[in-house]
Amino acid sequence: MLGCFKTKPQMPAELVRRTRDLLIYIDQHHNISDSKRAGLMDELCALIRQLKFILYGTCETEPVAEACAQLTREFFRENTLRLLISSFQMLNLEARKDATQLVANLQRQQVQSKLVASYYLEENKDLLVILISGYENMDIALHFGVMLRECIRPQSIARIVLESEHIKKFFEYLQLPNFDIVSDVFATFRELMTRHRSTVTEFLSKNYDWFFAEYNEKLLSSSSYVTVRQAIKLLGDMLLDRSNSEIMIRYVSSKDNLIVPMNLLRNKSKTIQVEAFHVFKLFVANQKKPPEIATILITNRSKILRLLCTLKLDKEDELFEADKSQVLKEVSALSL
Repeated sequence: MLGCFKTKPQMPAELVRRTRDLLIYIDQHHNISDSKRAGLMDELCALIRQLKFILYGTCETEPVAEACAQLTREFFRENTLRLLISSFQMLNLEARKDATQLVANLQRQQVQSKLVASYYLEENKDLLVILISGYENMDIALHFGVMLRECIRPQSIARIVLESEHIKKFFEYLQLPNFDIVSDVFATFRELMTRHRSTVTEFLSKNYDWFFAEYNEKLLSSSSYVTVRQAIKLLGDMLLDRSNSEIMIRYVSSKDNLIVPMNLLRNKSKTIQVEAFHVFKLFVANQKKPPEIATILITNRSKILRLLCTLKLDKEDELFEADKSQVLKEVSALSL
């Protein structure tokens, strides 16, 4: 068996097959000596680097389209992606970096104008679950985050994640204590909630109640500055997206939702205050305010006007000042 690992292949498909054979062998033979395992791991890491160079090129050479196509076809032909992801933790740090870049690049490789990776993931949805769950392991979380973001770029794959129960895990992961991991989770979450507008609108329409209840409670009311800052910015982006206009009207018609940006206008962070203003102004601009919304705004009018008058950007921004002036005018003129 080991003899097949000694010849050095030249063709991309042979490199992939060799990598696959090594992954299977190391996984199935737990009793081999440490020295033999170390040698096999060195060879495996070298192969992964060679595969990466084929897709990315080197300082001296550009990637060759036919070689990339051969590599891609073979990689997804017999579950090499699954083997590599399931064996990820046994790789050393450099090999993990190379494997992450390899998997990420493969998501964009086309063979006969088809994204082979997308077709593969549609048939192997559990791999997306494995990648999402990678956020629970500090050693591999950031690597899996990079791979996951590349995987969900196609609309069909993003829809699979959004329609699964595992989308709820993001609200848990955004409570993790590790700053780097939380930032990475939010990068993935933002990608899911902004890239494919029609899919996001469909998702929000179907899941409005639980999604925004979780969003308000776990993200916008978080004790973490980073989580709140990114969450209020993302909320503003989602609500201001024209494709989500019906979602926005529904959101700004809720008094419970109004309380959230009003509280954040009093946050110590000017950045959070500004982002909260961009959400708050949507409630004020709603020409069909429910009576309870108007009542809250009128009851708190003096506090709102005082807060907004002191809210200024570090750099002059005419659009922001115009929006603020309009909100001040609208709030001042409110009556039941």
